[in-house]
Amino acid sequence: MFKESFSIIGVGSFGSFAAQYLAPHVDLVLHDCAADVSSLSRRLGCCSGDLGAAAACDVVILAVPVQKMRAVLHDIAPKLKPNALVLDVGSVKIKPVEAMKEILPPSVSIVGTHPLFGPQSGRDGIDGLNIAVCEGRGGRGPAVARFCAEKLKLHVCEVTPEEHDREAAYVQGLTHMVAKIIFALNLPPMRCPTKTYELMQQMVEMVRYDSEELFQAIERENPFAEEAKLAFFSAAKELEDKLMDEKKP
Repeated sequence: MFKESFSIIGVGSFGSFAAQYLAPHVDLVLHDCAADVSSLSRRLGCCSGDLGAAAACDVVILAVPVQKMRAVLHDIAPKLKPNALVLDVGSVKIKPVEAMKEILPPSVSIVGTHPLFGPQSGRDGIDGLNIAVCEGRGGRGPAVARFCAEKLKLHVCEVTPEEHDREAAYVQGLTHMVAKIIFALNLPPMRCPTKTYELMQQMVEMVRYDSEELFQAIERENPFAEEAKLAFFSAAKELEDKLMDEKKP
């Protein structure tokens, strides 16, 4: 698999981050409809190209916001090679995998992936970090999993799109929501923090620069996110009620 030509469509924060790890292993083409990626491609020793060139690669990685996925799929569908492999790297998996199956030609293999890290959490390297791999169509999920484990040194979780989204509603949805709430408190620097407080602040720092588009995808595009949110606020209300009852004489 790693001798095939690869492309990344969508070279934003995560796409450019991923490119630096893929470029040493594959022939890589970068494309972004809204940005000039030529300087990045020169620095990484890979190529930049138009949408047609990117879609003509053997393996096409979609690093675009989940909300824009369907439009991009319609754009690339007629340009893909027969027997190409298309991956996405979105934070939810049910909707993107369903969209790829619906829109892309039947000969195209589909694998959903979710790297459970980003430029902040992976700033010291990605060895051993988690990536979810979801077989979509064509049976190439195991090959993607091997590439991620052997070449990128990632820890691979092979799951179904539904299994991924159920867990991600808490693993990512809950943590991002809590971090947003803590960030909104605008707490001043503390002179005597506990280790637990410092870890909480580290969590906030890891997600505070994520785009609003990403946060909305995590909270609105995951069909299980509402369930997780309601469970969290219900537990918070129960705790508040308990504390108020204990204050009563």
